[in-house]
Amino acid sequence: MKSKIKIAVLGGTGKAGKYLVNQLLAQGIPFKALVRNPEKFNIVNPLIEVVPGDVQDYESIYTLVAGCQAVISTLGLGQPPSEPTLFSQATTHLLRAMQAHQIKRYILITGLNVNTPFDKKGTKTQYATDWMYTHYPKSTQDKQLEYTILSASNLNWTLVRLPLIEQTDERREIKVSMEDCPGDKISATDLACFLIEQLNSDTYLRQAPFIANS
Repeated sequence: MKSKIKIAVLGGTGKAGKYLVNQLLAQGIPFKALVRNPEKFNIVNPLIEVVPGDVQDYESIYTLVAGCQAVISTLGLGQPPSEPTLFSQATTHLLRAMQAHQIKRYILITGLNVNTPFDKKGTKTQYATDWMYTHYPKSTQDKQLEYTILSASNLNWTLVRLPLIEQTDERREIKVSMEDCPGDKISATDLACFLIEQLNSDTYLRQAPFIANS
């Protein structure tokens, strides 16, 4: 399947996105990357098609997903921070563009602060959730809105909830839970591999698993 599928990538120049790009290349998976500043994207490879544009612009998203069979997003607020409504805006544009191009699979990341009806968050995860709502209320509420938008859609989405991302190539065991974050950190390489694995898996369709290293 991987040799026949092309991926649309959002957030490919970010802290998690760089590792995703490396893993897609290592696994020989062709992809299109939406890049706001193409001059800062220095990787040249026949597997990569760079699409200049902005996630908050629908036409950019529409162009990005054309010819693709799935979308993976590692969007973050970035530095300097983007608009706190970035996440719901991007997903709203993607839903529209994916429907236009008849694409169903959407895999994306978010924080452990997002709540679902299936959660049984422990003390540490709940504290981190409350802390985010206190210190970053707008972006935290927007990530929750993103989950609501996904839940109401007909996409085959997987929303991966994360603790702190470690910038490392080290591979470790991954734990997955539908109820509570199973650890404090996740390797950026492990995260990238997990996201790519979901392309060929139905295990977490329309679900929001927590993942972390053991």
